Amino acid sequence: MVLVLSLAGPAWAAVKVDPLFSDGMVLQCGMKTPVFGTADKGAKITVQFAGQSKTATAGDDGKWIVKLDELKASSDGAELKIGDTVIKDVLVGEVWVCSGQSNMAFRMQSDKDTAKEAPNANFPKIRWQGGKGWGAVTPQNVKGVFAVAYYFAKTLQAELKVPIGLIGRARGGTPIEAWMPPGAAGDVLKKTDPKGKRSAKGHDGHLWTAHIATLIPYGIRGAIWYQGERNAKEGTGWHYRYLQQRQVHDWRKVWGQNDFPFLWVQVPTGANGGGFAQLRDSQRRALALTPNTGMAVFYDWGPSLHPPKKQAAGKRLALWALGATYGKKDLVYSGPLLRDADTKVAGKTLVLSFDHVGGGLVAKGGGANLEYFEVCGADGKWMPAKATIAGKTVVVSSAAVSKPLHARYLWATGGKPVVSLLNKEGLPASPFVTDEDFGKPK
Repeated sequence: MVLVLSLAGPAWAAVKVDPLFSDGMVLQCGMKTPVFGTADKGAKITVQFAGQSKTATAGDDGKWIVKLDELKASSDGAELKIGDTVIKDVLVGEVWVCSGQSNMAFRMQSDKDTAKEAPNANFPKIRWQGGKGWGAVTPQNVKGVFAVAYYFAKTLQAELKVPIGLIGRARGGTPIEAWMPPGAAGDVLKKTDPKGKRSAKGHDGHLWTAHIATLIPYGIRGAIWYQGERNAKEGTGWHYRYLQQRQVHDWRKVWGQNDFPFLWVQVPTGANGGGFAQLRDSQRRALALTPNTGMAVFYDWGPSLHPPKKQAAGKRLALWALGATYGKKDLVYSGPLLRDADTKVAGKTLVLSFDHVGGGLVAKGGGANLEYFEVCGADGKWMPAKATIAGKTVVVSSAAVSKPLHARYLWATGGKPVVSLLNKEGLPASPFVTDEDFGKPK
């Protein structure tokens, strides 16, 4: 018997399933779905689910992985068998990673709408994974779910009618550099700040290693992200566009899903002036640097660094996902985003054009005149501007600036969560500055 057991070797080896695979989980539909874990070298592992049976062999490092054929969304709890392990109540639907700093980590227990929201938060097909197993969202446990993620999932499920899986990994007070693979942020900062004034030292990759790399290669549809306040405080607001570009690129590359949607919340008015205003403009500019990204404008829900109501942020992220990711036709899913600025009328005005105008541009409160616009000339002195809606454009000028070169919007509102420009669907325009190099390190 001893001889037989020794020859059997790997067949008797203990198989460990990755902790992400547990009762109540959600598998991603519409793609080859990875199932993975560890075992002794050479061990054979059989995975069975939805009529499929796949076998893998553990490599020299003990890791094994199988990929199930594309799964159809299913709200019926099923069993996933991995060797002798049986995982129960497994759903198939849309899985999103929810990450960032404190505003993403902000849980429903702190949301000002929870008192009226929680009693009706009975969503057995929305599953939350915050690090300690999966659980259905119920009135009893909803307070532990990230608020932005909750409102995002609730809005998605109402439209898609499929299970939604949320994987939450966030930590307060952290810069984007910490959420990028080691070395990545340093490379970006060296290129964008050649004099070496900025460094990723002290932040480089530790949260990526601890909280994101451990999720890979779990099958996901995409990621939602709410972070940036720490970078604004640390003076990397201008650099952030390139840090965000590199973060998205690296997450996709290492995940092996090179084009998954990456959607973020533009930080609101919590603090105004250069650092935060610069960061918001970088978040806007990052959209053009990387395909299949999206942004929820949240400026109108300050002025706290931690807006106490997160419903608008989650819903606006979901709108972008529904329109751009899930292809809901005729859905206006963003407020106006600056396209370009042209000098007109012998250089006395700037004409600003926008994407996502929806049914048309409107001024909050009605009328054609807009507030919170400024222009500057060659001397770089910003002056309040007259701004007027003209069809799908905004015309800006100032009697104090004879030849305006650049315009900006919502750059300095005294920290008030006020907006002026929207589309007819009620979605606010993003803050912006037309000068790409404004705030660039010298």
